[in-house]
Amino acid sequence: MITEHQKEKITTSKILVTGGAGFIGSNLCETLISLGAEVRCLDNFATGHKRNLDAIINNSAFELIEGDIRDINTCNTACKDVDYVFHEAALGSVPRSLKDPVTSNEVNISGFLNMLVAARDAGVKRLVYAASSSTYGDSEALPKIEDNIGKPLSPYAITKYVNELYADNFKKSYDFDSIGLRYFNVFGRKQDPNGAYAAVIPKFVMQFMKHESPLINGDGTYSRDFTYIDNVIQMNLLAILADDPKAVNQVYNTAVGDRTNLVELTQLLKKHLSAYDSEIAKVEVKHGPNRPGDIPHSLASVEKAEKLLGYKPEFHIEDGLKEAVNWYWNNLR
Repeated sequence: MITEHQKEKITTSKILVTGGAGFIGSNLCETLISLGAEVRCLDNFATGHKRNLDAIINNSAFELIEGDIRDINTCNTACKDVDYVFHEAALGSVPRSLKDPVTSNEVNISGFLNMLVAARDAGVKRLVYAASSSTYGDSEALPKIEDNIGKPLSPYAITKYVNELYADNFKKSYDFDSIGLRYFNVFGRKQDPNGAYAAVIPKFVMQFMKHESPLINGDGTYSRDFTYIDNVIQMNLLAILADDPKAVNQVYNTAVGDRTNLVELTQLLKKHLSAYDSEIAKVEVKHGPNRPGDIPHSLASVEKAEKLLGYKPEFHIEDGLKEAVNWYWNNLR
């Protein structure tokens, strides 16, 4: 995936990961440390967990700053002497943003702007940020192509679209480079199964392991481009390594390019979990009403990322689910 020449670029860099104690951020921190980078993590632990950093917390190349991106001074401190920034810090979840749009706006827009300003002022070479597939909004076109979006369907989607607008403006106004990665339903190790806004895969896995019936919103025909964490890590690394000017200051779908509906998802989860506990195969699934703000279907085109970044997704849904289920079974039972 990464050549020795590319690895050298990472090895000689100091990299900041905001939201580094979260699901994606902590996996990114571990990968960067394993590649020899010097890594600084900024997190306020609102949704991240210190346990996610256990494997690297005592590594001499790792530094943890406990702070909030809504504070510009904290952002300035975090960006000092940094070559690159991976901006993963955000308040995710469509339902959370519908319940509390003000806080989602403060973290996802004001916090993002703080990071852009701090990174620009610190002379950071490039900021790679977590964008979202929610930006496609009410566009019914499939597959989703980066230049064809609709109107946002939730406050969360609005915040992530505004991130893209700010990033584009900072290039035009200040010649500051960035790349946005529109994540499509990321899943995998360390994804939190607990809490009111837990993602569907870890939530369903934990319920199945307890022999509880998962609740599908709607009839189960809604589909998503479920994307395993290692594909996302690959995209983030490629976004830092990109040398072609045409590849920078772009937004990319970060996905597999395939979709799975919720009925199929539960069947696959039961299949892989039953290898550990045969009783799980007997657990039935319940259905409830559709969730406000949800889009029916999501499927990404990854052609742009393949062409400009050299992206090649290594894990498709079943491979990724097998890895994820194994991690949950061995770590969270």
